Amino acid sequence: MNNLNRRRFLKTSLVGAALVTAGKTAFAGNAAREFHESQLASNNSSRVASPELKLSFQEGIAPGKTLREKFDFMEKHGVVGFEPSGRGITGRVDEIKQELNGRNIQVSAVCAGFEGFPLSTDADVRKKFHDTISEIIVAAGQLGSTGVIFVPAFNRQVPVMAHTMETRDFLCEEIDKLGTFAKEHGTTVIFEPLNRKEAFYLRQVGDAASICRDINNAGVTCMGDFWHMTWEEASDRGAFVSAGDYLQHVHTASRKRRSMPGEDGAADNYVDGFKGLKQIGYNNYVSFECGCQGDREVVVPAAVELLRKQWKEA
Repeated sequence: MNNLNRRRFLKTSLVGAALVTAGKTAFAGNAAREFHESQLASNNSSRVASPELKLSFQEGIAPGKTLREKFDFMEKHGVVGFEPSGRGITGRVDEIKQELNGRNIQVSAVCAGFEGFPLSTDADVRKKFHDTISEIIVAAGQLGSTGVIFVPAFNRQVPVMAHTMETRDFLCEEIDKLGTFAKEHGTTVIFEPLNRKEAFYLRQVGDAASICRDINNAGVTCMGDFWHMTWEEASDRGAFVSAGDYLQHVHTASRKRRSMPGEDGAADNYVDGFKGLKQIGYNNYVSFECGCQGDREVVVPAAVELLRKQWKEA
């Protein structure tokens, strides 16, 4: 019996118990609550009481023509995470390992890079997704990455399955398999919610976390992106708290133009979100995924200092 069917069985059993007697319902409710609380305690054991801000850069953020020059810049400014693209990463594992050797920089998440998508109505497209992301997962594990980021379906990707409960169940079953594969390789897969202009199917961090909860696989996690959250979340703090221990990665950018934090002035305020990250003891990376309007040699260090300042304020 797979995880999804087991959950359905348990739900059906609880409903049946409720129809027998109120007393049995109360007992089942207490047992379920005690189990949930024990699970939360277990999950939260991986968090830390006083989390630090661990900044990460995607490859295009730091100035420099070579990976070595970029890493030199990152080390100089205390950036401890590197988020490579998944595209072509299977052939770059040795290069990345060599350039990171002896540095205080680790690979954070690996960003997409696969072909196809999991909610295509075309079985060949779904197979291409599964095959190519599996290759990236293996490379991510070899690099010690926290996980591989993916989106269930972008708006531009058609034909796509209808947004129904059956589709959600299908997604849970498919990603459950990938999560198991990812754990076997020492990493995870990471759901990324986007704003509605890019991906209507999955838009809020809490929705992604609820899918992770239903899949119930330690290899399946989610993330939040301050840029997308600007348009979709009522509260940055609430979004991160709703994700809890399922939150594996965070992206950041300026909040009007998706540029470098600070380049949109007062709009670039992350304090509320940082309060949420501190509340859940988040100890993974906050990674830059953004453009840049000015001179990177000047703007990028300023963005790093802005985030550190706001982290202290949170």
